Amino acid sequence: MQTAALPSFAPLAEDAEADAAVVGGGIAGLSTAWELARAGLRVIVLEADRVAGGVTGHTTGKLTVLHTSVYDMLRRRHGEDAARDYADSQSAALRHVFEVAGRLGIDCELETRPALTYTRQPDGVGALRAEAEAARAAGLDASFVTETGLPFPVSGAVRVEDQAQFHPLKYLGGLVADIVAHGGRVFEGTRVTGLSHGDPCRLTTEGGATVTAGHVVVATHHPVFDHAVLATRLTQHRDLVVAGPLPADRDPGGMFITREGGKRSVRTAPLADGSRLLIVTGEVFAPGTGADTRAGYARLEEWTEQQFPGVTVSHRWAAQDNSATDDVPLVGRLPMGGGNVYVATGFAGWGMTGGVMAGALVASLVAGAPQRWAGLYDPGRLGSVVRTAPSYLKAQWDTGRHFVKDRLDALGDGTHGPVRDLRPGGATVVRAGGGACAVHRDDEGGLHAVSAVCTHMGCLVAFNNAERTWECPCHGSRFGIDGTVLQGPALSPLERRDPGDLL
Repeated sequence: MQTAALPSFAPLAEDAEADAAVVGGGIAGLSTAWELARAGLRVIVLEADRVAGGVTGHTTGKLTVLHTSVYDMLRRRHGEDAARDYADSQSAALRHVFEVAGRLGIDCELETRPALTYTRQPDGVGALRAEAEAARAAGLDASFVTETGLPFPVSGAVRVEDQAQFHPLKYLGGLVADIVAHGGRVFEGTRVTGLSHGDPCRLTTEGGATVTAGHVVVATHHPVFDHAVLATRLTQHRDLVVAGPLPADRDPGGMFITREGGKRSVRTAPLADGSRLLIVTGEVFAPGTGADTRAGYARLEEWTEQQFPGVTVSHRWAAQDNSATDDVPLVGRLPMGGGNVYVATGFAGWGMTGGVMAGALVASLVAGAPQRWAGLYDPGRLGSVVRTAPSYLKAQWDTGRHFVKDRLDALGDGTHGPVRDLRPGGATVVRAGGGACAVHRDDEGGLHAVSAVCTHMGCLVAFNNAERTWECPCHGSRFGIDGTVLQGPALSPLERRDPGDLL
């Protein structure tokens, strides 16, 4: 975000019409808009905040088809054809980025690197050998190795050659410019709050203006217009990220990931002075569960400094991802959406190739010539949900547990003690006026109070002590301490409360 100068766009101020309206200006939405604009459609992009400023702006920018250990899982749960289609579709997306960057002359720091999934535990070797074999069977140039460029020994790793990493915002800046050059219109600061299905569809925005479009693409990370169908098939998680300069001669020379130790993902990016920026991701947690996020950052920074001595962390941030309960992204026509509403979600942390793949896939559906792997990603698929029923049921149990237990816990609290005793930076959820109230004391001692009931589907929010946000444990909505929506699927802010009533 500091090194990419994306253009700014005005909010939508008056009613508009288009052949296709794309809701969400991340990599999935912009890739789709680019494909449709290039196909000659009149396209409108509606972004609630800034283009590429959400999940895409917080990615680590890996372009790889090696998604931890996905191929052995796909082969076992969904069959050989599913694993092959997944590999083919993700590989096509990787190639597409190179082709588009070359065609448009986009300088986006596109670098070819190997990708490796590693284990430091001897008992993890068997699973990675199986993954290497499954990836090869799916058509990838994969191998099992015991040596990597990491500054510590590993017991084994799956290695896939000729993968890539890039600066996603610089890439998307080129796409946005080309979308506009082909007649597309982009509006920022335009939150879409309503969708009326039909032919055409009608979108309502927070500012009152409407957009009428023959096709609507919902690319908002978690779908904002689906309360019952897809919401039950998605789980959310946040990853912490730290970064700091690394001498170029200490670059490990690849992209590395392991699920061990709360997950660790490592890659580097070029810096202007010729050194590298070491980027380390990990300490995964579910939003809204009250996890001690500051402690997570401390563990991640300690690991980074131990494994890469001398690196001083200069930046830290967090990213949010969601995963489908059957482990395959949901891309295609929205169930019960009338046939002209499309969705792209559930990328499980692999949204760079996933978002590019989604753009091409949705464009093929709009054109009436679906790609071969459309069935694999079809949001209306049922067979894979049945085959992975335990994961689906666990997700529903977790949501139900939060909806009931968190509410009972909050309503069981007194109000005077917890609020009066809050220290600067602290927060609590308490009973107030027969409901639940979320209270935060800022560093100057001032109190901020809002309703603790998420405006999406009514779960109670919890506090993230590092980012100082209120987060929903059920579907991942995030709010500022003043209740403003930071991340959907919630469309409305948390109602403000008078903190004086709590003292």
